[in-house]
Amino acid sequence: MLIGGTAYAGENKKAVFTLLNYLLPERGVMPMHCSANHAPGNPVDTAIFFGLSGTGKTTLSSDPSRILIGDDEHGWSDRGIFNFEGGCYAKTINLSASAEPEIFATTSRFGTVIENMVHQPETKELDFADSQHTANARCAYPLDAISNASVTGLAGHPKNIIMLTCDAFGVLPPIARLTPAQAMYHFLSGFTSKVAGTERGVTEPEPTFSTCFGGPFMPRRSEVYGRLLQDKIARHGATCWLVNTGWTGGGYGTGKRMPIASTRALLSTALDGTLVEGAFRKDGFFGFDVPLAVAGVDTGLLDPRSTWADPLAYDRAAQKLVGMFADNFGKYAPFIDDDVKAAAISQEDDRQSVRRVRMSRPP
Repeated sequence: MLIGGTAYAGENKKAVFTLLNYLLPERGVMPMHCSANHAPGNPVDTAIFFGLSGTGKTTLSSDPSRILIGDDEHGWSDRGIFNFEGGCYAKTINLSASAEPEIFATTSRFGTVIENMVHQPETKELDFADSQHTANARCAYPLDAISNASVTGLAGHPKNIIMLTCDAFGVLPPIARLTPAQAMYHFLSGFTSKVAGTERGVTEPEPTFSTCFGGPFMPRRSEVYGRLLQDKIARHGATCWLVNTGWTGGGYGTGKRMPIASTRALLSTALDGTLVEGAFRKDGFFGFDVPLAVAGVDTGLLDPRSTWADPLAYDRAAQKLVGMFADNFGKYAPFIDDDVKAAAISQEDDRQSVRRVRMSRPP
């Protein structure tokens, strides 16, 4: 690989990641575009967070109440998970001490590399709100800059697998429980929205599907990584969750971003095991399980349809998104197991059933 003319350390790290994604599957190791943490003093209670740039991998894994293993790239072997990197690479646009104290603190320490940020030339004071150079400003820092970081970069097999998505349609709930087959469906789909600052030319969110939550870095066929993940979930067990850090109350331009405090509260109950013990409803469009109530979280937030001013507009947006999932997933159908196909077909059946019910009701 030859890299030149770049102003980003990320070009180098993703080049190495792509090479590992080619080599490791031959050794039975699952390379993952994910962050990871574990409970204090308990590296067996591990969580991994799949997601593309802008979905919250770094922010949500840097939880002061848990031990950070890494924020972006990991492997899953027969012994557990391990971090590929010795540091983190965080977005700095609108970074604040109140919302992300651990990451914010790294920007004032010696040794942190600041990329493409507006700063005062003499004092070097950083302007976190100024995006005149790019919204994709970054800081790179060693893992030990985070006070609660792992000293080994190692942990056990994941107890919880979180798939992060930034839904610009405002359709998906803030959290949903997935069956193993549904998890494989969403892993291969890799749905999110490109947000301003993650790629050149993107000025507002654009829905996209990036297989395995890292398509550009996966040189082998998607099914290779999908089967590896499927096998490891089957062998070691894990509860799988889909978490939407995108919009609620409407799509981009109408709704608002999901409150980060609510996302953290939902994740906390998922990771400590209390969420799975509560009551759930089956989502009529996607077929996954959505919690009915969670302490400290607005109950209305858990039902995206109820947050829209026009529920029928929500139905139309949901049907459109399900259709996009179905169209995208068609290319995997010849290469995947029947249970994953069944999850896709069930989702489409649920969509048609809900559509018939909605159409039969008076406006």
